[in-house]
Amino acid sequence: MAITKNVIAGICTAFLFACGNTPQTGEKKDFIEENIEFARAQIGKELDVIEASGKCLNPVTLKPDSSVYYCGYADWRSGFFPGSVWYLYELTGDTTLLPLAVKYTEAIEEAKNLTWHHDIGFIINCSFGNGLRLAGTPAYKEVIIQAARSLATRFRPVAGIIQSWNVDRGWQSERGWECPVIIDNMMNLELLFEATRLSGDSTYHKIAVSHADRTLAEHFRPDGSCYHVIDYSLKDGSVRHRQTAQGYADESIWSRGQAWAIYGYTICYRETHDRKYLDQALKTFHMMRSLKQMPADLIPYWDMDAPNIPNEPRDASSAACIASALYEISTLDVPDAASYKAYADSLLVSLSSPAYRAPLGTNGHFLLMHSVGSIPHNSEIDVPLNYADYYYLEALKRKRDIEREQ
Repeated sequence: MAITKNVIAGICTAFLFACGNTPQTGEKKDFIEENIEFARAQIGKELDVIEASGKCLNPVTLKPDSSVYYCGYADWRSGFFPGSVWYLYELTGDTTLLPLAVKYTEAIEEAKNLTWHHDIGFIINCSFGNGLRLAGTPAYKEVIIQAARSLATRFRPVAGIIQSWNVDRGWQSERGWECPVIIDNMMNLELLFEATRLSGDSTYHKIAVSHADRTLAEHFRPDGSCYHVIDYSLKDGSVRHRQTAQGYADESIWSRGQAWAIYGYTICYRETHDRKYLDQALKTFHMMRSLKQMPADLIPYWDMDAPNIPNEPRDASSAACIASALYEISTLDVPDAASYKAYADSLLVSLSSPAYRAPLGTNGHFLLMHSVGSIPHNSEIDVPLNYADYYYLEALKRKRDIEREQ
């Protein structure tokens, strides 16, 4: 995607106070309010499509033919759309959204028993976790605890980590890995921390800390950037390989991996108050912020070492995730905390501009354009992704919460 200087200028001026994708008359609306209204209208159109189908569909992205791809409960992305409806309910106060959030959440309950991949945290925490927070449904507690039990079956004590992928089938089996762990797995630890809080069983908390500590020791380069995949020996726990699966190269800076690291270690600091976790989140963010190839609008390329920069696809999902993490960091006891909010604000201004926010009724009714799934797999290149929308809504919520308290 080419971002012109004129587009950047528009981002920095017209959208500082969010005039939206269509001209406004009279007084300009508040930035947060305008984006919430847009999200309600855009997602509302997708809700109409789902409800008219008579099915419980779960939108993820667009197919090559521009039709919407819907996933089943076992897909790692199945929790993001239900989670987005929960956030939209929270942001708007629209009670008509509540039964829909409940319906779409409970449709993926069977995911609590998944043991063959690590993404159960993404699935359950984004859906049932938000549902428990906002609706207080007692049954959701047991879903979260059972999901943590399932995730805990993937803990490998010798290496001290949670195995991300099985290697007995699919493309993972062709890489020669024994026990691959991806940086994405840091995002699943929140489920374990929550399960200990709900159950009183410290096992889940201990597993999360063990995984965070070993990842901290093995996944990061001296400059703060992280590898995507670390392959461990099941026999002695040693590192067998440091590689990538979705980045440009083993030693490159895959942007969404950096976003997972920043967000994931912010979670770990919140849950443990261990400063080393926050220090890593900050180090990785400062590395990203200081890259000379970072675009003027701050939306990262899919990989910051991709060979055709500046003519490489952007990844709005990385920007949305980083923005959400930075809003949380800005509330912590860190030097110059306001600078993290300011950077997050700049990310949201860019994401909310016509360069990234879709015109109403387009883009398969997803909020954001221009994300990347996996270029090495020729999959989901320059398309909307439901997790970009989820973290965008979460960032809006966090921004609103912070500003209401000021």
